[in-house]
Amino acid sequence: MPQDDFYTKVRAGLSALLRQWQALGQADADQLALILAETARVAKLGTPDTTPDGAMLKYWSQTLEGDIPLWAPRTAVFLLNQMPAKPMPESDAEACAWAYCWLRNRTFSTLEDAHTALPAHLQEPLKSALEAAWRDQQGLRLV
Repeated sequence: MPQDDFYTKVRAGLSALLRQWQALGQADADQLALILAETARVAKLGTPDTTPDGAMLKYWSQTLEGDIPLWAPRTAVFLLNQMPAKPMPESDAEACAWAYCWLRNRTFSTLEDAHTALPAHLQEPLKSALEAAWRDQQGLRLV
């Protein structure tokens, strides 16, 4: 029976973030992969060893194996949050991945700060996922 904990949902939702990026990005898969990698480098969201091609981006957006480098969905969240189309998560797992990446992309002092900093259209859809992500993040800190 599959687990239903927060991190399991995050891992399942990472590929969904990349599918959203592919669906909404206005370029072919190779260009979208390049934009993702270059944005990760410039925005300091990760340091891809190599620039993936469109086939790798498509693989990451379909895999359930969890071997997606974290810089890719973190960068997808960064880019999706800036889109005028105001994309939103399409599932609970995607919302958990979105919230997890949101907290990994920036530093917040409080959950309220993290929630308030979200784009307005995401504040309600990500409310419970962000609370779970915050608990997960706080649980990982050494006392």
